[in-house]
Amino acid sequence: MTQIKVGDTLPSVSLKYCPYDASLAHACGIPQNLDVSSLKGKKVVIFGVPGAFTPTCNNQHLPEFHQKYDEFVKKGVDQIICLATTDAFVMDAWGKWTQTNDKIILAADGNGEFVTATGLVQDLTKIGFGAIRSKRFALIADDLKVTYIGVETASGVSVSGADAVLAAL
Repeated sequence: MTQIKVGDTLPSVSLKYCPYDASLAHACGIPQNLDVSSLKGKKVVIFGVPGAFTPTCNNQHLPEFHQKYDEFVKKGVDQIICLATTDAFVMDAWGKWTQTNDKIILAADGNGEFVTATGLVQDLTKIGFGAIRSKRFALIADDLKVTYIGVETASGVSVSGADAVLAAL
């Protein structure tokens, strides 16, 4: 699969997430489907991370998007989604840990369907993470059409970070 590019349509796959529920401070919610096709007619930012709770993802990538949430809204973004190839319970726990609350959907691509369909998959077996992991990326989609894609080729966060995405809006 070639990597998704500007002008391409997001794949019609289903992700899983646990909707934010303040009453569930010490438990996870019930995973729900998030069909990518339901994003039709919306401007969305989707950013992918290799793993929840990992140092760069937890200390830099996710917090930047959370801290700049209002700036994204001012630029017309309807939804921000953080994606990792794990399960919805891990993503829900990570959302509670980072206190993203209802601002960012932390979605699980448990079977790697989104990252495989978009060519944003990487094999991290050499470091014990498994064969199907998300590359570190960010994209903007307007009415399911990709208008920006930034994929990291080195460690750290630059083209997939909140500032790069805001500049592209």
